[in-house]
Amino acid sequence: MSTHVKRAFKYRFCPTDAQAAELSRTFGCVRKVYNLALAARTEAWTRQERVSYHQTSAMLTAWKKTEELAYLNEVSSVPLQQVLRHLQTAFTHFFGRRARYPRFKSRKKSRRSAEYTASAFRFCEGKLTLAKMTEPLDIVWSRPLPEGTSPSTVTVSQDSAGRWFVSLLCEDPSVKPLPATGQAVGVDVGLEHLLILSTGEKIANPRHERRDRAALAREQRRLAKKEKGSANRARARLKVAKIHARIADRRRDALHKLTTRLVRENQTIVIEDLTVRNMVKNHRLARAISDAAWREFRRMLEYKAQWYGREVIAVDRWFPSSRLCSACGTLRDRMPLHVRTWTCDCGTTHDRDVNAAHNLLAAGLAVTVCGAGVRPQRITPEGQSATKQKPSRREP
Repeated sequence: MSTHVKRAFKYRFCPTDAQAAELSRTFGCVRKVYNLALAARTEAWTRQERVSYHQTSAMLTAWKKTEELAYLNEVSSVPLQQVLRHLQTAFTHFFGRRARYPRFKSRKKSRRSAEYTASAFRFCEGKLTLAKMTEPLDIVWSRPLPEGTSPSTVTVSQDSAGRWFVSLLCEDPSVKPLPATGQAVGVDVGLEHLLILSTGEKIANPRHERRDRAALAREQRRLAKKEKGSANRARARLKVAKIHARIADRRRDALHKLTTRLVRENQTIVIEDLTVRNMVKNHRLARAISDAAWREFRRMLEYKAQWYGREVIAVDRWFPSSRLCSACGTLRDRMPLHVRTWTCDCGTTHDRDVNAAHNLLAAGLAVTVCGAGVRPQRITPEGQSATKQKPSRREP
């Protein structure tokens, strides 16, 4: 049975000078329209009024007729309409208490992107031509699109390193549930080792940022000495951005390979529900935790499991996986971080991380029996999640 999964296929391309100028104008207009619409909705919000997407669309039409904003007519109207839809989505999440209030876009810091729907581009025989352009984009086709499909949405973007990307949203019929297996694995994340599996396997932490730390520090020192607003500072900033981009690319590639392997080999994957946002407040570990990208690992694992018919279970963050003996169930009072191996009263010697992975797997399988979902249940008749029930201590 086809799952009708929509996937975004991202490619690099090299625009001509005319195309780069046109896209840069589009990015600026998109940012301007977004900020104008956000300002209008914020002003209405202070009057206890709500402004809908259709009202901001009418405002856009009026803005184009003014002399001050007449330049909005020079670019395609589709990306301008799309950014109003994105703003509407942002407010929907805000009113649903799933996100904070939308913020204004910055010319220097915000992502430079524009979204085109099917009416604003032409895709024929592997050539993509955007509205207001006469020549197709010179795309580096690093992998083919799914056979017999055509993109429904195209997003063009430029990152801080100056690289141009085009993302094509297509329906991928090749994404189908994998054959069911009886394999289940518990995964504990760490810093010395990125992943520790309940099978005993330990996957080393590549530490991508550490490999380029010296080069990054050198270029950042040079950037700090440049005069603000100068051409030399712009070139130095670009060098720093390229190093950051190289680090991010390596990290993303490694995480894709790891998550794909876990999803292909296992039917059930049990992880811990970590609050990475709070953990990075520890200034001694913030850099290492950010480099490990635990939150991105979980995000990739969850959407790939959904694609291929696997199950991901997140065990409650308060579950004492490290302090619990996986052999007899005895719970220790304390387990400092420097303790990497310990011996239980039952005589079993544990590797701290492997033992935690064993306990996560057992707790995750218990979650499936109790009927809890992928997300840990916060409200139960006993006031605790299905995996937060502390095991009773054994009497000596």
